[in-house]
Amino acid sequence: MAMPEFKIAQLRHFVWVAELRGFHNAAEKACRTQPAISLSIRDLENKLSTHLFEKRNAKTTVTTLTPFGRYFLPKAKELIAHHDNIAQDMALMSEHKTGHLRLASVPSIACHMLPELLSEFIADSPDLHISFFDDSSEAVLRKVEKRQVDIGIASLPHEHEHSGIEFTPIWQDQIGLVCPVNHPLAEAEEIHWKELRKHRLIRNGTSRLLEGTEAEPLLKDSQFLISNMLSLIAMLEVGLGVTTLPWFAFPKESKKLRFIPLTTPKIIRKIGIVQLSNKTLSPAAAALLAFILKKSAIAEND
Repeated sequence: MAMPEFKIAQLRHFVWVAELRGFHNAAEKACRTQPAISLSIRDLENKLSTHLFEKRNAKTTVTTLTPFGRYFLPKAKELIAHHDNIAQDMALMSEHKTGHLRLASVPSIACHMLPELLSEFIADSPDLHISFFDDSSEAVLRKVEKRQVDIGIASLPHEHEHSGIEFTPIWQDQIGLVCPVNHPLAEAEEIHWKELRKHRLIRNGTSRLLEGTEAEPLLKDSQFLISNMLSLIAMLEVGLGVTTLPWFAFPKESKKLRFIPLTTPKIIRKIGIVQLSNKTLSPAAAALLAFILKKSAIAEND
């Protein structure tokens, strides 16, 4: 048995005729002519192989539902509501106002840039759900490659290793020495990498930025490896050693530490949006990317 294929417009016409008790009133609501509404109802009845309305006589203009019509009315309303809900969801999703956005970022940007950006981004999108992860650049890249997140925010020091990744640079900062304020190097205005070899070094997750530079020997010189940023800051503040960090990662609220730019070599970290080059972004992710690009352009012009 062939299943009838309903047109939403015909279902609406049927509901309006039933609720407004007449073809004329339904035609006015639909902004159509009465013959057009009659034709729409007749076509719907043909699909159902039965009448929806009792035949009218010359004495009355009131339209009355048949028993089948009374049964079909709540079904038609349910179909219309389901259609409208889906249509609304899709329209909102295309405007990034609903749906689920999965985002991963390096902690430095997560702390210093994203709170204000995300707060403004979702101001007119209260139904948009966001899952957020902060981790090292390598971990963020792995999440993007495994499609665990829609987009990531990270640095990409070795672009040839991630040929399937598209990188859009947004921010940049400089690498520097971080040491206690009472450390012998704390009074310097700039640092040569060889000066660091005379002191106890702590390696961290951002130390990979030294790879491929003349300061790379510092990686082997490091006595400690501390990957967690909170633990790293605590160890630095008690004088366990010194480390290198990008400026955005430096805990500016700390009164016990000092940041001194590393000028030989001068290492600039570029941070940006990472996404799969062969995958179309979801509407919400594409909207966030466009929003961040717009905001970064405004910031550069200020």
